[in-house]
Amino acid sequence: MTSPLTYTAFDDIQDSVALLRLNFDTGKSRSIDFRKFQIQQLYDLVKDNEERFYEAMAKDMNKPRSEALSGDIAPVLEECLYFLENIDRLVKDEKVKPRLGMNAMETVKVRHDPLGVVLVIGCWNYPVQLSLVPLVGAIAAGNAAILKLSEVSAHTAALLTELIPRYLNQSLYRVVNGAVEETTYLLQHKFDHIFYTGSPMVGKIVMAAASKHLTGVTLELGGKSPAVITPEADMQTVANRIAFGKFYNCGQICIAVDYVLCPASQLDAFVSAFTKTVKEWFGENPKNSKDYARLVSVRHVDRIAGMIENRKSGGIQFGGQVDRDERYIAPTLITDVKFDDDVLMGDEIFGPVLPVITYNELDEAITMIKKNHPPLVLYVFSKKQKLIDQVLRNTQSGGVCVNDTLMHQAEYSLPFGGIGNSGVGNYHGHRSFRAFTHERAILQKKQKMEFTNKVRYPPYNSTRDAILRHFLVTHPLVVSLRQNRGPIKTAIILVLLFVIYLKKRA
Repeated sequence: MTSPLTYTAFDDIQDSVALLRLNFDTGKSRSIDFRKFQIQQLYDLVKDNEERFYEAMAKDMNKPRSEALSGDIAPVLEECLYFLENIDRLVKDEKVKPRLGMNAMETVKVRHDPLGVVLVIGCWNYPVQLSLVPLVGAIAAGNAAILKLSEVSAHTAALLTELIPRYLNQSLYRVVNGAVEETTYLLQHKFDHIFYTGSPMVGKIVMAAASKHLTGVTLELGGKSPAVITPEADMQTVANRIAFGKFYNCGQICIAVDYVLCPASQLDAFVSAFTKTVKEWFGENPKNSKDYARLVSVRHVDRIAGMIENRKSGGIQFGGQVDRDERYIAPTLITDVKFDDDVLMGDEIFGPVLPVITYNELDEAITMIKKNHPPLVLYVFSKKQKLIDQVLRNTQSGGVCVNDTLMHQAEYSLPFGGIGNSGVGNYHGHRSFRAFTHERAILQKKQKMEFTNKVRYPPYNSTRDAILRHFLVTHPLVVSLRQNRGPIKTAIILVLLFVIYLKKRA
C-alpha cells in the first residue's frame, strides 16, 4: 500500500530548526495572549476536524470511534481547556518564603521560563493524543516546537501535517515527517528539551543523542505492566476491567495489562469470567466485530504471532487465530504461563495476548513483579486495603490503578510517567507546563542598609562568624516553632534570640 505521507527533506529539517531558533529569540512565543491563541487554535484544529481524525485512525488500525474519542480526541481537547483556564495562574512568578533570616525582608521567587526550541516525538498507537498533548504543554510554556509525527500511523500523520500549518503559527511550530533516517538526522540538532513517547530501546537512543548537547528529556516509555488479583476479588468485575485494559486498541497501548498474576485457587473462575466478557463484547468471532481494532502493521502481526507460536509455556484457552492480510490477531488468553518464559514474559507484548501466571501466596506475586523492571503502571484488584497496601508498599511503578485499568491515565490531575526503564519525567496538566519550563530562582535584594553586610565581607573574624551563623543556620527552637506554632511566633523567637545575643555581647 502506498503511504499517504511525504517525508521531510534533510535541508527542510535543518531550515525549520534554524527558523524556530531565530523566532524564539524574538520573544514572540512568550506572550501570554499569543500562547492562549495558539492553544485555542489547536483546540479548534481537533474539534473542527474530528470526523476526519476518526476516518484516518480507522484507516491506520481500524480504531473504533469510541476508542478514538476517548483515547485520542478527548485528551487533547481537555488539555487545551485546562491551559486556557489556568495559564494566567501558571505563568505567574511563584513567591517563596525565605528560609534564611538575612533574606527575611527580600524578594524570593521562582519564575517559570520557557526552555527554548523543543522537540516532541509522537507515537503511532495514539497518534493524536501522544503528539498533540505534549505539544499543548510546550506551547503553554512559551516554547517553539518541532513535532515529529509517527510514520507508522501514516493516514493520521498526513492529516496532522495538512492541518497544523493552517491552524498554528509556522514561524514557531513545525511538523517533520520521516522514518529512522529522518529522526536520526533530526536528533543531531541541538534542542532545549526532547519529549519522546515510544519503546525503551528507542528511548535510550534519544537519551544518548540528547546527552551530546546536555539536553533534558522526558521519556514516556512502557514495560510489562502486571495486574495482580487477590483471592476475594469479584471475578466478573475483574475480568471486565482487565479485558478493557487488554483489548482496548487491540492491546496497542503502553499501559495495557501485559500479564495477570492470579491466585491458583481462582484461576478457573477468572478464565470463565474472562471468556464470558470477551464473547459478550466481540461475539463468537471477534474478526467480525466493529468494536475490535487491528494491529497497525504486518510487522507487528508477525511479531505477536511469533510470540504465540514460539512460547515456551502455557496453553491457549481461547484465541490465537491470525489473519496477516487483515492485520488481525484474535483476543488470546494463555494460562499456566511460567514466569521464566522469555518469549511471553521477555518484552512488552503490545498486542491482544494475555498470559496468566498463578501464585499461592501474595508475596510470590510481589517477588515476580520485582524481578522485572518497574512497570509504567501496576494494577491491583482487591477488596482488602491491607492487601492493596502490601502490594504497593513492596513494589515500584510509574503509576498505580486499583480495581480498574487505564483510567488513571485519563485523570489529568494526576502525573503520568514511568520510573527507570518505563520512563523519565511525567506530564499532564500543570506537570506538562513544568516539563517544558525552567524553574528560574530569583533573589532580589535592595541596595539599602549595606552596613549589615559587613558581617559577611572580609576581613573575617570569630565575632563576625558567630553573627553570621545566626543568620545562616536556623536555630533548632525556630524549627520547632515553625513546625508547631506558626510564622508569627517564629518571628518573635528570632527577635528574642537576637536580643539575647546582643546582651551577651554587651
